[in-house]
Amino acid sequence: MDYKKIGDNYYIRIDKDDEVIAAILRICSAENIPSATFTGIGGCKSAELQVFIPETGSFETEQISGMLELVSLNGNVVSDDNGQLFHHTHALFTYKKDGEHRIAGGHLKSTTVLYTAEIELRPTIGGSIGRKHDPETGTGFWKF
Repeated sequence: MDYKKIGDNYYIRIDKDDEVIAAILRICSAENIPSATFTGIGGCKSAELQVFIPETGSFETEQISGMLELVSLNGNVVSDDNGQLFHHTHALFTYKKDGEHRIAGGHLKSTTVLYTAEIELRPTIGGSIGRKHDPETGTGFWKF
């Protein structure tokens, strides 16, 4: 992994076998970024996607693998009152399985790079966004 700050933003190249979310959180920690948004694209080899099921109050998880084109990565990083970083990330992948082109997307728990991933990280300027716990979903929401 390598990254460069240009203006207020960070441009990140994530290399083969690196996990994307962990890399973004490491940079936020190293650069003292308490909240940010990010977007990206890339070529990955595995991903763990989730979808929230309101009726059960739980997430269903799907694992996909192979040559995964990361066609859209969108997310944010926020910190709680103790400074711990959390991400909320959605992703869309295209891939080929059994001779057919497929699409999979949803809440991204993790994805590992096959070739490269290119991420733009945009820190929140002039303040930060926190995180508050939502007891109904068991997840966290933005806290202003």
